[in-house]
Amino acid sequence: MQTTFGTGQPGRESTDLAFTDPLTGLGNHRRFFDKVDRLIGDRADDPAPFTVGILDLDGFKPINDLFGHKAGDDILIQVAMRLRASMDGHSTVCRIGADEFAFLYPMVFSEEQAAEKSRMLIEILSAPYDVGERTARLSASVGCSLFYSGDETTEILINKAETALYHAKRSGRGRVVVYTREMEEAAKRVTRIEQALRRAVSAGEVEPHFQPIVDLNTRRTIGFETLARWTDRDLGMVPPSVFIPIAEERGIIGPLSQLVLRKATEAARSWPKDLFLSFNLSPSQLVDQNTGLHILAILERTGFDPRRLEIEITETGLMTDPASAEKIVEDLRRVGIRVSLDDFGTGQSSLGRLREFHFDKLKIDRAFVSSILDDRPSEHIIRAILAMCEGLGMDVVAEGIEEEAQADRLVQFGCAGGQGYLFGKPVDADATLGYLRDSYRGALYAKAI
Repeated sequence: MQTTFGTGQPGRESTDLAFTDPLTGLGNHRRFFDKVDRLIGDRADDPAPFTVGILDLDGFKPINDLFGHKAGDDILIQVAMRLRASMDGHSTVCRIGADEFAFLYPMVFSEEQAAEKSRMLIEILSAPYDVGERTARLSASVGCSLFYSGDETTEILINKAETALYHAKRSGRGRVVVYTREMEEAAKRVTRIEQALRRAVSAGEVEPHFQPIVDLNTRRTIGFETLARWTDRDLGMVPPSVFIPIAEERGIIGPLSQLVLRKATEAARSWPKDLFLSFNLSPSQLVDQNTGLHILAILERTGFDPRRLEIEITETGLMTDPASAEKIVEDLRRVGIRVSLDDFGTGQSSLGRLREFHFDKLKIDRAFVSSILDDRPSEHIIRAILAMCEGLGMDVVAEGIEEEAQADRLVQFGCAGGQGYLFGKPVDADATLGYLRDSYRGALYAKAI
């Protein structure tokens, strides 16, 4: 009788199984880590470069959902066969996740060569896959990192490859990104900003600024959009285009948004009662069912009338989880909060969203407004949006107005609301109060004469 102890065959088979992906027959993540560990050990005395890469299938989940799990497994087996066939005698490919594969190129020494080999893998995987009597197509994204010194561990190399893969996925499908020293510095800077932002939110140091929204016919201010601004004691002024995406990615956007809304509603309580306050919700807040409760709790705490609040959401936010977004929107509208669709015309399925959701207002994206004077297509698009909103009973605000001629053209087309540097840049609460005093003083003077 054979035994599983010592060097008997069953024990060896057990070890092989522990290092093998049962579906594809490729090595698994344990096999891959072991291979990279061994190679680092072999090159400890003479650390010649080598390449580690992670390949992720783009759009595999929708195909899996459409054709079924059996078809998905068949595609993964075909992917594994193609990748295995593309490896030379020195190289290794393993399946390390559901639709994620890792490869090791011991003889690839440069970033250029790593990118070239990765593009070849993407090309190989782009050919059609047999799914029963049908075919499916896939693309893939790849992130690579190169081993340069004995200080680097397998975990460090794979983390760098995953960071590069993240950048590849963000830049579009079918892309290759090789981890660079510049990327490393950028990652460190993001971490520094994240840590500083967490501290700033906890200390209440992010402030609301307010940009006027006007009636284009009378130029009277009818409301203000709230915009977050942050100046750090060490980093200086950090643009919202930098810290808002970091807040989204690192899970800080909820506390940040609540802080800014609380400060904004406290400031807006002293404004004339006919002015509204507009506030943006991020995509991640539209999948959190506590968002409506947080907003209502803040309004109750600050004593701000819900009927004076407008919430702005984007199509991107709606598309993340339409059912969740719809429930949040309904909860807000039930207490009198108005809801606007922001950046209209730059997302996807805009008309479909207008049919599925009831919006009180639509904001025309600045991209169309900036070219309204010299681009006929932009002019026709704005006219069509205005006609559509009139038919749907929706208010309209055009964003990004910087010139009198743009405002005049919009009035000519029948656009009622406007926003942009022509009417005022975003300023803090004190400056906004001064702006309102001057505006109402001027209005009273004009009325008197």
